[in-house]
Amino acid sequence: MLSRRFVVCGQVQQCFRLRDTMMRRLRCAVVMGALLPCLALAQETQLQETKLWTVDRYDDLERGTLQNVAISSDGQLLAGPRTDLLYLSGGSYVWSVASDGKGAAYVGLGGTAAGSAAVVRVHTAGDTRDDDPIKLWTGPEFAVQALRVTADGSLLAATSPDGRVYRFAPGARPGEAPRVLWDAASTQEKPKYVWDIAEAQDGSIYIATGAPAVVYRVPPDGGKPEVLFQTSDQHIRCLLVAPDGTLWAGTEGAGVLYRVAATGGHVVAGAQPFAVYAAPRKEITALARDADGSIYAAGVGTRGSTTLPPLPVTGALGVTVTISQAGSSGTPGANALLPEGSELYRIAPDGTPSRLATLKDDVVYSLAVHQGKLLAATGNRGRICTIATDGSGRFTDLARLDAAEAMAFAPDPTGLLVSTSNSGKLFHLGDTTAVDASYTSEILDAQQFARWGRMEVRPAPADSVDLYTRTGNVPSASTGWSAWSRVQPDGATTVPPARFAQWKVVLRTGGTVDRVAWNYLPKNTAPVVDAIVVQPGARVTPTATATTPPTVQIVFPGSQSGTATATDATATAPLAAQRDRTATTVRWQAHDDSGDALQFSVWYRGTGETNWRLLKDKISDRFYSFDSTTLPDGEYTLRVMATDAPAHPAGAALTGVRVSDPFVVDTTPPVPGTLEALLQAGATSGTVQIRARFQARDALSPISHAEYSLDGEPWQVVEPVGGLSDSLAESYDFIAVPAAGDGNAPRAGEHVLAIRVYDRFENAVTAKTVVR
Repeated sequence: MLSRRFVVCGQVQQCFRLRDTMMRRLRCAVVMGALLPCLALAQETQLQETKLWTVDRYDDLERGTLQNVAISSDGQLLAGPRTDLLYLSGGSYVWSVASDGKGAAYVGLGGTAAGSAAVVRVHTAGDTRDDDPIKLWTGPEFAVQALRVTADGSLLAATSPDGRVYRFAPGARPGEAPRVLWDAASTQEKPKYVWDIAEAQDGSIYIATGAPAVVYRVPPDGGKPEVLFQTSDQHIRCLLVAPDGTLWAGTEGAGVLYRVAATGGHVVAGAQPFAVYAAPRKEITALARDADGSIYAAGVGTRGSTTLPPLPVTGALGVTVTISQAGSSGTPGANALLPEGSELYRIAPDGTPSRLATLKDDVVYSLAVHQGKLLAATGNRGRICTIATDGSGRFTDLARLDAAEAMAFAPDPTGLLVSTSNSGKLFHLGDTTAVDASYTSEILDAQQFARWGRMEVRPAPADSVDLYTRTGNVPSASTGWSAWSRVQPDGATTVPPARFAQWKVVLRTGGTVDRVAWNYLPKNTAPVVDAIVVQPGARVTPTATATTPPTVQIVFPGSQSGTATATDATATAPLAAQRDRTATTVRWQAHDDSGDALQFSVWYRGTGETNWRLLKDKISDRFYSFDSTTLPDGEYTLRVMATDAPAHPAGAALTGVRVSDPFVVDTTPPVPGTLEALLQAGATSGTVQIRARFQARDALSPISHAEYSLDGEPWQVVEPVGGLSDSLAESYDFIAVPAAGDGNAPRAGEHVLAIRVYDRFENAVTAKTVVR
């Protein structure tokens, strides 16, 4: 799956010049044995030219806003079916729907409390279509889980929990109490839930229940119910009756699909169900059958491992949806998630099973075969998908209803009825194409001010396709944007330059679009040097090993708190440099909002001077070390200049500069004064000591510290007079005691006293004297 792509195009001659330059460098690099650095240079060189915003994939298209538009898995936009809202319940759940085929629909309502179960009649066609919905009945249960209109026009309603099946007489009116056809409390098994109902060829009624998983049959005359079969699963979730009377049942617990043969128009009690397939998923939520006898099943949830071999995968479906789910798939919630997704299976007429498709993140609540197409009602965004049954994996995002879950289908003379939950509604999905189909793209952020050029559309816009564009400089298009402007037949657009852009396509019957691309040219912006730090006494070399001298960490002030701006994370990481008093390293951060490759130059100027002098240009790194001894001692500032010249023709490049804080170059050691040393008697009888005095002075930086060594012994620190070493000139007066002789007393005779003085830049001077 690919996301939005940007294509660099235009100015062909310059591209050829760049190519030729790169090839010359590559040939040179091969000769010199340095191919890899040259390849890196070719990759880093980025030209800022006309870009192309291309939308031609399903993943790109589904981020837009659809109004009666379908999206195919191969990235095609086409006018979708006309979709009408027929009924708004005002509650969260419309669990079920049935149609009498004569312009009336029945919806089963539910809620989270006893007494929420209700049946409402909605007119869907004819002169009474706009009449107010009529509530036929309200029951004591929580929900009407399933509805079915029988061959004689009666309406069956199955309720849960502790459910019943009610029969409403044909043409029932409000206030007419339905007859209880089946009551869980009157059975020996006393199931807790009623999930589905179906009608046999002879008028018998099949009832699927759960906790325990039992299928009941009620005779056509409404006589005493009988148990057809019971399984070890937790629930019988769905039923389907084939034209030959065969009963199919899907379970929850082991995810098994059963087939039971009919005799004399119905399944007889004691018939042995045959397990056609044990799905890898825990629950079979929906069943459908096509004209050639293939059975389609939807499986959800994860169960334990199966000993059955995996099914052959005949298609791969890339639908990605998030669905709301709490517990069983039959109980949708507002904010829960079923991350396992769903799978669709096909059972061929000869009984061969295969996995048809995988829906990665959504659950299938209902399946239907309509006009030869397999449709799935799914959750989270109320999506209705058509799925190819040829094993190709193709699908079409046919409609997105204004609800979280699409719960159930029912056939209608002019299309399909779809009930939804979160919120509870009834929609009509027509067999005709919508006349007001439009698709609005997501908003593109060009990251900077840009000019918007010609659009490229495939296939070329015809009378059935209109394209519009608009631009703005704020992220939300709700206000402050230009008005929609129609794109000309040649693709020319007339929108003002701006940072953000959006396009819209209006489709009429027969209109399709499978690729939209929009040319734009971002306005070049000058690079910015965000920060500079100068570190005297440090040098960065291309290679550093564990045996190199002690290192210095060069960091930006405030970089740990995120106050500096940089192009990448490595720009703020500490830079390891070798300690070297003869060198100075400057480091900088820089960025370019246009994303251009940058080059840098470093200039210097002494305090009190006017002109800047070049130290180094054409630097690709974001640091530079130079030899401080090439500059006279004194105070300086550095200027770093960034240019985007590598990405632009001559004369079109922009620059940005930043000047460092003043710093001192000091490579000259302090100047010592006369070293006076006098041999004198020690503090105890028979011993000697040396009293030494000297001064030291530095022209630029304070004296850091001083040391002395007597007769080649290890160096020892000596403090200045006053104890603080904080001035350009310091005086020293100290006592040095010679090492003990053979008599364990400081020996007399000739002694050599050496001193060493450092300034703050580690410049050192030594001096010595002989004491007798």
